[in-house]
Amino acid sequence: MARTRKAGFDIELPKESCNDKNCPFHGTLKVRGKQFTGKVVSDRMQHSVIVEWLGWRYIPKYERYKKTRTRIIAHSPPCINPVEGDIVKIGECRPLSKTKNFVVLKVLGKVEKYELEKEALAEGKRKEKPKETSKDEVEK
Repeated sequence: MARTRKAGFDIELPKESCNDKNCPFHGTLKVRGKQFTGKVVSDRMQHSVIVEWLGWRYIPKYERYKKTRTRIIAHSPPCINPVEGDIVKIGECRPLSKTKNFVVLKVLGKVEKYELEKEALAEGKRKEKPKETSKDEVEK
């Protein structure tokens, strides 16, 4: 069994173990800095997930708020293994690659009705072409 250690921030140890050197629990990766909570929108990469959350930003010129979307690529250790639609907690660490500076610390739960939301977005992207009518059909 791999050695385990606390990652800090009062986070419970995962039930599974792994041999990943970039795991904050079973490897040598240290977590420090900022922490965020978001939704996993993609888990198609090896040992990586894309975490997204929404926010609002005030624009003083227009005295209005603008909806903003933040997407971060985070390392996904095999012992945690989040899937698309999970709500996860991520923590900042040293740069693991050109775009990865965060690691998944904990899966908090599932997003309610995520599958319905995903289907609705996919259906909205598909546009049906209007039927073309020929001159013969118009005359009738």
